[in-house]
Amino acid sequence: MTETMTVYLGLGSNLGDRQENLDRALDYLSQRLRLGKVSPVYDTEPLGDTDQPHFLNMVCQVLTYLEPTALLTLVKGIEKKLGRTGKSGAPRPIDIDILLFGEQVIDTPDLVIPHPKMTDRAFALIPLAEIAPDLVHPVSGQTIKQLLRDMTEKQGVLKLE
Repeated sequence: MTETMTVYLGLGSNLGDRQENLDRALDYLSQRLRLGKVSPVYDTEPLGDTDQPHFLNMVCQVLTYLEPTALLTLVKGIEKKLGRTGKSGAPRPIDIDILLFGEQVIDTPDLVIPHPKMTDRAFALIPLAEIAPDLVHPVSGQTIKQLLRDMTEKQGVLKLE
């Protein structure tokens, strides 16, 4: 791929110094990708297993020449460097999800873009709507602000002041 792709990443942390984890993840990302817009940070109740600490969540825009699978390898490497272990759903120092990769739709065993749960997660849509409200979801055809407006469950996501 020789053209620059605009990608949106969701970042979350609920172990250790959550803000420091987000800051370090952004720093690592900016060493390999061109960092664009960065959303405010939100304090978010955990989904499902509520017997774990609240998350800090945010979304950032990056510009990259990497292919989607290479970007996935990069973000998984950053997660590991910041202390993430494999178990999904467990408390973690950092979680980095590829929400959108340009207008691409990818569905492989290792990677699904747009992120399959993005439209159900206020902690992803609210910060994404702050930095890209008119961005069109490549599957639904709706803008991010339309998806957010139509979402029924937005509780438990509070902007940090």
